[in-house]
Amino acid sequence: MRTDLLRGGAAYLMLLAGAALAVAPLVLSAITAVKTPEQFGAGATLAWPNPVTGENFRTVLDQGLGRALAVTALMTACITLGQLVFSILAAYAFARTEFPGRDWLFWVYLATMMVPSMVTLIPLYLLFAKLGWLNTFWALVLPFVFGSPYAIFLLRQYFRGIPEELLGAARLDGASTLDVIVHVVVPMSRPVLATLTVITIVAQWNNFMWPLVASSGRTWQVLTVATANLQTEYNARWTLVTAATTLAIAPLVVLFVVFQRQVLRSISWTGLK
Repeated sequence: MRTDLLRGGAAYLMLLAGAALAVAPLVLSAITAVKTPEQFGAGATLAWPNPVTGENFRTVLDQGLGRALAVTALMTACITLGQLVFSILAAYAFARTEFPGRDWLFWVYLATMMVPSMVTLIPLYLLFAKLGWLNTFWALVLPFVFGSPYAIFLLRQYFRGIPEELLGAARLDGASTLDVIVHVVVPMSRPVLATLTVITIVAQWNNFMWPLVASSGRTWQVLTVATANLQTEYNARWTLVTAATTLAIAPLVVLFVVFQRQVLRSISWTGLK
């Protein structure tokens, strides 16, 4: 009994240490963001600002970060919605629909995950340049909106665990394939869909390379590119840089807090399965 308590205590200490290491940069960034340059230069790094100021946030928002935040939110929302819709349809087809070459086609499509994104960057750029869609909203959205191999794989594995009896009962009641997906499969898959939503939002919110290549100027500049430009412009003014990074990180922290229960349920279900 005592040995188990010691092991449990050691495990919790390790988890707390890992959590502290993960949270410490966020806390440091937030503390620095509400300091004046004079406070940051004169006081200790972890000293609480006195007084707290929001001038750094106003400055970076006036420098175009506000527009970049709106563009990033719109881009992420469109891509996430498209990823969910098309991934659900494709995953259901691969999991529950019989057609020639289904498994072969699925594994070939899944193998594209092994292709580095840098390999497709130049062909994708040339394609959008030929179509005249560079520096438009569609250039940011279209390459990612029609699902992804990882999303389809994740949903396919989850859909295969849904009892066939439930789907068959819905069909006996006259439900079409779309009705089965909307009214049976999707409600039963809320945990994994929440997990996929979080993963997609985080990935697209942090997307940097393609938005940097596909857009120029501030019209369709996303948050990651705007923050990088601010870091270059205000290299020595760390209060402004941390204000920009804090604004970029804050929505993701709120997102995880909102969806954490669903994410944990998805992980628990996968482990039990």
